[in-house]
Amino acid sequence: MHKLRLLSGLIWLLLLVGLASAQAQVVTTQPYFFRDDTPVTLTFDATKGNAGLANFTGPVYIWTGVVTNLSTSNTNWRYVKSPNFNQADPAALMTRSATNPNLYTITFTPRTFYNVPAAEQILRLGMLFKDAAGNTIGRGDGGSDIFVDVFQGGYAVRITSPVTGGNPQFVTAGATVTVSAAASASSRLEVYLNKALLSGQYGVTTISYLLPLTQAGRNVVRIQGNSGAQTVSDSVVFIVRSSDVPTAVLPAGTKDGVTYLSSTSVRLKLTAPEKQFVYVLGDFNGWQPTQVMNRTPDGKDWWLDITGLTPGREYAYQFLVDGQLRVADPYTEKILNPTDDQYIPAVTYPNLKAYPAGLTTGNVSVLQTDQPSYNWQVTNFQRPKKTDLVIYELLLRDFVARHDYQTLRDTLSYLQRLGVNAIELMPFNEFEGNESWGYNPSFYFAPDKYYGTKNDLKRLIDECHRRGMAVVMDMVLNHSCGQSPMVQLYFNGATGKPAANSPWFNQDATHPFNVCYDFNHESPYTKYFSKRVMEYWLQEYHIDGYRFDLSKGFTQKQSANVDEWNKYDQSRVNIWQDYRNTIVGADPGAFIILEHLGNNDEEKVLADLGMLLWGNMNDSYNQATMGYTDRWDFSGGYYGARTWTQPNLVTYMESHDEERLTFKNVAYGNSAGAYSVKNLNTALARDEMAAAFFFPVPGPKMVWQFGELGYDFSINSCPDGSVKDECRTANKPIRWDYQQVPARKQLYEVYRSLIALRINEPVFENPASYTQQLAGAGKTIHLTDPRLNVTIIGNFDVVPTSVNPGFQQAGTWYNYLTGATRVVTDPNAAITLQPGEYAVYTSRRITRPGVLANKAAQQTALRLSAAPNPADATATLRYELERAAPVSVTVTNLLGATVRTLPTTTQQGIGAHELTLSTADLANGVYLVRLAAGTQQQTTRVLVRH
Repeated sequence: MHKLRLLSGLIWLLLLVGLASAQAQVVTTQPYFFRDDTPVTLTFDATKGNAGLANFTGPVYIWTGVVTNLSTSNTNWRYVKSPNFNQADPAALMTRSATNPNLYTITFTPRTFYNVPAAEQILRLGMLFKDAAGNTIGRGDGGSDIFVDVFQGGYAVRITSPVTGGNPQFVTAGATVTVSAAASASSRLEVYLNKALLSGQYGVTTISYLLPLTQAGRNVVRIQGNSGAQTVSDSVVFIVRSSDVPTAVLPAGTKDGVTYLSSTSVRLKLTAPEKQFVYVLGDFNGWQPTQVMNRTPDGKDWWLDITGLTPGREYAYQFLVDGQLRVADPYTEKILNPTDDQYIPAVTYPNLKAYPAGLTTGNVSVLQTDQPSYNWQVTNFQRPKKTDLVIYELLLRDFVARHDYQTLRDTLSYLQRLGVNAIELMPFNEFEGNESWGYNPSFYFAPDKYYGTKNDLKRLIDECHRRGMAVVMDMVLNHSCGQSPMVQLYFNGATGKPAANSPWFNQDATHPFNVCYDFNHESPYTKYFSKRVMEYWLQEYHIDGYRFDLSKGFTQKQSANVDEWNKYDQSRVNIWQDYRNTIVGADPGAFIILEHLGNNDEEKVLADLGMLLWGNMNDSYNQATMGYTDRWDFSGGYYGARTWTQPNLVTYMESHDEERLTFKNVAYGNSAGAYSVKNLNTALARDEMAAAFFFPVPGPKMVWQFGELGYDFSINSCPDGSVKDECRTANKPIRWDYQQVPARKQLYEVYRSLIALRINEPVFENPASYTQQLAGAGKTIHLTDPRLNVTIIGNFDVVPTSVNPGFQQAGTWYNYLTGATRVVTDPNAAITLQPGEYAVYTSRRITRPGVLANKAAQQTALRLSAAPNPADATATLRYELERAAPVSVTVTNLLGATVRTLPTTTQQGIGAHELTLSTADLANGVYLVRLAAGTQQQTTRVLVRH
C-alpha cells in the first residue's frame, strides 16, 4: 500500500513531451525572441497545461534544464538547475503576480543561470513547476514537460496567435479569425491565405490580420517576413468544416479499438460521448485531418473504416478530438512513445517502429493487418489446485539484468527447481516511463515494450505452462495515470482533475490511498471497459488469472481515513461479485487474487465467493525472525484463524510492498550474549525457521523474488547505496551471486524442500486436523491425517526455551530436513530448543528433493541447468548426484571445438551441487555444456550475450 510515493519525484520526468509551440500558452517570454546571453522573463500561467498548480497558495519553484547541441534528443535536459527535486531551491523561486495569483515570473540570463560552458550551444529551455517538496507539479498539456526555444540569431518570424499546439484550427464556414505574428527585427511582414497575398506592412516587428474563412476544407494562412537579406515564414492551418457531423449506426461485429476487416482494411472505434467531432490521423493519411469519423445515433461512439492498407505493415494512428486533443486508442495493443522508446534496446524489442516525429505529439497507437500470429505449444495446461499454490512474485526489471521476457524464459529452470508452481508478474501492460513498478498504468491492452514483444511474452507464458507453472498478471484497475487517453479525453485543466462528465473517472478519489486518477466502478462505462480488460489477457495471452492491485478501492463509498475504508462495504462486494462472474465466464478456472487488506468480515464474504485474498503477515513473521516478542504471533497466516471456511488466503512473509526479512534481521535483529540475529548466517538460519512455519500452513503461499536467498537490501535502497523513502521504487541490485554463499544456498534448499513437501503430500491441502500454537517463543504446528502426521517445532527467541512438541503419537519420527530420526515414548515430553533451533517432523520418512528414488530415473539424474541464461560474465551450473562421483565440465561451440574445460573435482556426495562457469571471455553465441559425473553425462545449452 506504499504506492502513494510511486509518482513523486523524478519519475515524472519520463512523461510525454509536446511541441514547443504547444507550451506557449503555459509559459510566455519577454522578449519573445531571446538569446542565451541576454536576460529573459518567463511567465508561468498555473491555470494552463495540466493546471496542477492552479490556485496553489504556497511558494512555487521552477525545475529546469536546457537542451543543447550535446543533448541526446530535443527533449533531453542538461545542466538541471536545482540539486534536489524534492527540496526547495531559493535560486529557482518564482515571483507571484500581485494582481493574478496564478501568474508567476522569473528573470535570468540562460547561460549564466544554468552555468553552461561557452562552447556548448543552448537550443531550448526545458521546465516544469512545483511546490517545495515536489509533490504538486505544473506541467504542459497532457502532463508533458514545457519547452521554450532559444533564439539562435539571424532573422525569424513566428505566429503568436492562435496557439495551435501543432493542431490545425477547426472553424465553421464564415468564421472570422485573427492571426498575429512577430518578427525578430523590423521588416516587411505579409499575410497570405492559400498562397494569395492579403496584406503587407513595412518596417514592423508585429502584424495582426482579421480573416474571414469561407472555403471548405484545408486553408493555410502564412505570415511571411522579408528583412531585405532574408525571407522566412510561419504558417497555421485552418480546417473549415461543415457543422453537420456524419451519423451512422455502428456496424454489427465492430470491436472496441480496431476491427480487422481484411488484409487491407480495418474499422476504428472510439468511445467518446458528448464530443463534437473526431478525425483519424495516421500514417495512412499523412497525419492530416482528412478523415472524419461517424458518430453513432446515441452520440456515444465514433467509428470509421480505413481502406487501402498494405498487408502486414504497421500503421501509427491517433484520434483528433474536437480539433484540439490528440489521443491514442485506449484499446490499442501497441503504442509508440516519443521519449521512452529510444531507451528500449534493440535486443529487447527488435525492429521497433519509429515514432512519427514532427508529425504529431503524444502517444500513438499501432495497427497491423496480417500480423504474425503465435502458435501455442501447450494447449492443455492444468493449473495447480488453489490449495497447492506457491506463487513467486517478481519484478522483471529487478530480477534479470536484460529486463525482458526472453531472459526470464531462459531462467525458468531456477524457479522450476525451487518448486514454485505459479509466477506473479508485476504490472506489464503499458505504464508511464520505462523503469517502473508498473502501478502507473495508461494502456491496458498493450504489453509494455520495455520488457519485449507481445510474442516474446506469449513464449514466456507457453514455456511456463510447459514447466507446470501458472502465470498471474498484476492488474491495476483502481486508477489510471495522465497518459491514459480516457483521462485526457475528459480532463479539467483548471482543477487538474478529471472533468465532471468523465464517463470513467471520479473527480476526486473515494479513498485515501489513491494515486493518479480514480476509476468509478459503478459507472457502466468503467464496468464495460474493466470487463473487456479482464477477458482480454485470459483469452489472448492465456494467462491464468489476476492479482488485482488496490481492490479495496473499487467503491464509490467515500472514506476519509483508512479505518472507514476498511469497513464492510456491500456495494464493493457487489462490484467484485460482478467482475468475478465476468472472469469465470471467460475462464472458469482463472485465479482471482485481491489485494484487499480490509476488515475480516468483508474478506470472508469475498473468499466464500471463491476469490483469493492477499494475507500480509510480513510484520509478524519479521518480528519473529528478529527475535522480538511483541507482534510475533503469525497465527493470522492460517485461513481458519480468520474463521474462513475456504482456504483462499494467499499468505506471504514478503511482497513487493513490504520490507525484506533478512534486511531487518541484519539491521535490527535481537541478541543475547554471543547469539545475535544481526549475524548474517544467523539471520538466514532464522529465515529457514520462518519458512518451516510458513509453507506447511494450509492455503496458498506467495514468495517475493530472491526471498529464498535471503535478499538483504532494503525496499528503500537507493542506487548510491543509501536507504531513503523516496527510493522505494528505484532499481534494486540483482544478486544471482547469492547462490554462491553457502548459507544462502542452504536457505534456498530449505525453501525447495518445504515447497516439495507441501505440494506432494495431501495432508497440507486438507488435513483432518490442523492446530497451531504460535503466541510464545516455542511455537508448534500440527497437521494430522490418516496418510501422514506432521509436527513442527521452533524457538523464535534469542535464548533457549522449552517446548511441548505434542507429537500425535509415540513411535519413530523423522526430521524431514535433516534425515535424523527421533524415537518418541512420551509425545508431550518437553524438548529444549536453542535459539533459532527448529525441526519439521513427519510420521513416515519422506525423501527430500535431489535424492533418486529408483534407477529408472538415472538418465535424468543430473538434472543439469544453467542460470542466468543468456549469461554475461558467469553462469551457475546446477546438478544433482544420485551417488558420489567425480565431476568434470567441458564447454564446446557449435562447431565442436572445446573452448573451456573445468578441471575434474574430487568426489562429490549425493544431492545438489553447483559450479561457476566463467563466460566473460567467450564470444557471443550458443555453447554446449557437457557435465560428466562418473558414468553419467548430461548436456545443456548456454547462450552467451555480453
